[in-house]
Amino acid sequence: MKLILTTMVALLTLSAVAQHGTLKGKIVTTDGKPAAYVNVQLHTTKLAAISDEFGTYELKNIPAGSYQFTVSQIGLQTISKSVVIAANETLQIDITLVENAVKLAEVIVQSRRNVNATPVNIGRVAINPLDLPQSITVIGKNVLQDQQVQRLSDVLKNVNGVYLASTRGATQENFSARGYSFSSTNMFKDGVRINSGTMPETSSLEKVEILKGSAAILYGNVSPGGILNMVTKQPKFQQGGDVSCRTGSFDLYRPTIDRYGPINSKIAYRVNGVYENAGSYRNIPNSKRYFVNPSLLFKPSNRTELLLQADYLSHAFTPDFGIGTYDNTKIPNVGRSAFFGTAWQYAKTQQISTTATLKHQLSNTWQLNTSLSYQQYDRDYYATERIQAAANGDWVRPLSKTKNHEEYYIAQVSANGKLTIAGMQHTVLVGADADRYLTKATSYTNPTTYDTINIFDPKKYTARTDIPIANALRMITTPVIRFGAYVQDLISITSKLKLLAGVRFSAQDARPIDTVTFATGVRKYAVTNKVDKAFSPRVGLVYKITNLSSAFVSYANSFAINAGTDVFGNALAPSIIDQYEIGVKNNFFGGALSANVTAYRIVNNNLAQTALFSADGITPNNNANLKALTGQTTSDGVEIDLGVHALKGLDVLAGYSYNFMRYTRTPNTIGSFIEGERLINNPASTANGSVFYTFSEGAVKGLKLGAAAFFTGIRFAGFNNTKGQTQTYARNFEVSGFTTVDLSAGYSFKKYAIMTKVSNLTNTFNYYVHENYSVNPIAPTQFVATLLYKF
Repeated sequence: MKLILTTMVALLTLSAVAQHGTLKGKIVTTDGKPAAYVNVQLHTTKLAAISDEFGTYELKNIPAGSYQFTVSQIGLQTISKSVVIAANETLQIDITLVENAVKLAEVIVQSRRNVNATPVNIGRVAINPLDLPQSITVIGKNVLQDQQVQRLSDVLKNVNGVYLASTRGATQENFSARGYSFSSTNMFKDGVRINSGTMPETSSLEKVEILKGSAAILYGNVSPGGILNMVTKQPKFQQGGDVSCRTGSFDLYRPTIDRYGPINSKIAYRVNGVYENAGSYRNIPNSKRYFVNPSLLFKPSNRTELLLQADYLSHAFTPDFGIGTYDNTKIPNVGRSAFFGTAWQYAKTQQISTTATLKHQLSNTWQLNTSLSYQQYDRDYYATERIQAAANGDWVRPLSKTKNHEEYYIAQVSANGKLTIAGMQHTVLVGADADRYLTKATSYTNPTTYDTINIFDPKKYTARTDIPIANALRMITTPVIRFGAYVQDLISITSKLKLLAGVRFSAQDARPIDTVTFATGVRKYAVTNKVDKAFSPRVGLVYKITNLSSAFVSYANSFAINAGTDVFGNALAPSIIDQYEIGVKNNFFGGALSANVTAYRIVNNNLAQTALFSADGITPNNNANLKALTGQTTSDGVEIDLGVHALKGLDVLAGYSYNFMRYTRTPNTIGSFIEGERLINNPASTANGSVFYTFSEGAVKGLKLGAAAFFTGIRFAGFNNTKGQTQTYARNFEVSGFTTVDLSAGYSFKKYAIMTKVSNLTNTFNYYVHENYSVNPIAPTQFVATLLYKF
């Protein structure tokens, strides 16, 4: 009887399957390019799909019958067809979508894509975010426009878990994520690693992508926490662009131009340009910037495109170490505008980059990507620095003059595509990359003491105003070569269960350092070079709860190269890092609400930091190249991301993050850090929220109103405490948390638009602190307005 029942059930099941069919096909745009991530829906059923990066879609197990079949995407004309699905049939329907200029214009003004809807470029392969066992955040062009962002810090305020950690000397913005610094190894532009010594120009950006957690398998020895990718605007085959002028508080003047269009049917161009001249809420400091970003897009065929990009940035500004500290850990009450540097000090930076990117569609399911890039960075710097005043306010001002020249050569190649093995679909990515960095640092005969001033009483001493002559002392040339190769596979075990697995081999060769002493002409080479090699595995599991929700868990291992030496001149071993992540991604109400929650643990088994003392264990160390492996740290945290797009014209973004990064295992020796103590400069909590609404009908059509609030929690600054030592030198001190509120209003009419913003509405007063000597007050209430004309 049991055998009979089993046979009957099997026959009924086969009969039911036989009454079902399949609908599949490929979606392309009018230029023949695959239309990725287009919505496909079969009405009167719950069946829906999204086309993949190759434009293909597939709906399975469709009951036999007649249906209305709809293909849609914002900015493209919706296509609806009547289809008849026969039993046990596979129906092929290919679709060509036509761009709708009117809808595209609406997209530019009103639409933001759901964070769970679009793959990130930085992932090197287009994977549906719901299938990716990792947390991502994308800040799109509309947010950049609505909030009138000017610096990268304005953008990243919208990303929970990523925060502006310090602005050392106001020479650059230093970001951190999940407790770890975003160094130059973690910052990318169009997928290419860039120098972080300048403040990037935001006017050329289409969007900013943040891939949180481990990215070591794709990019090698990046520090944990996440990576950032700036995606620039690219040429288009239709005429367009805009010209604008921004003005605001403290003598801000900033005209920009963005122009694009076709040269012929195969070549398109784009040119972005910016000039900026600005004063400051701080006494004396000022800034002047020039930026130009030309690009050309060649499309010799529907399968091949070549993108050539270049940019040049010149930024001259006043270095500013803020108001510093006195008596080691006390922030002076001297007001927001107090400036303790000289009127003549300067920093002049120039950055040039050129990139060629080739994409070729090898087949309907495989694509080849290659890129070559050259970058050059120069800095000429001369200023007072490190404001560390005595208890009575006296400060002996030191001077520092340096010149830096850096050259980067970067090559990347990867291929990605789909395979079906044993009935399971594989999305495969294989690639390799190589970098060559050449850095030249020139030091000078800086005077140890320039003069003495008093930060509380400017009249106590007569400050010097002359510019001392500083002669070039020596130049140190440091060449570094990196290589990596990786393979990654996203395996669809079932329609609901997916496995992402991969591994990378990385090698870094730090070649012998070349030191030239100018006075004697003697050149000295380091005796040996340092080679580090490692394998970085990654594995993640994703379960699709529904077509709009997924849960994931992942593990990744990586290593971070530690530059410099210990206090005895020995090379440092790499830091080995384990990362664990678990999360849920949800789209509700057809994407009108997105809600993601992620929890993580990052264990750095040997964190390297600047050594506190020289080899004698007593003398404070001021050489940033002398490092110490300080022991194990653990970073635990949770992040919540919300996005609401419930009404036409309404866009809400919100997020909250909590992080607890502390020392969890340190040597039991004098001078070692204390287990359980939270690391400095890591706020426990950060939060962000913004709401913008654009009126699309009635007498106020074109009016846009918005508000944004950003919170940074309590942090500790200075230095962490140590074991067995009297803490008489600068130690950690608490910096209170703060919230800033911005209000925006704008109006668009035909080809014209105006946007206004009042930032830090409540005039909140707080600081960004680097150790105990660069304490920079945040900006006060400011007003900016941008007038724009569209071509």
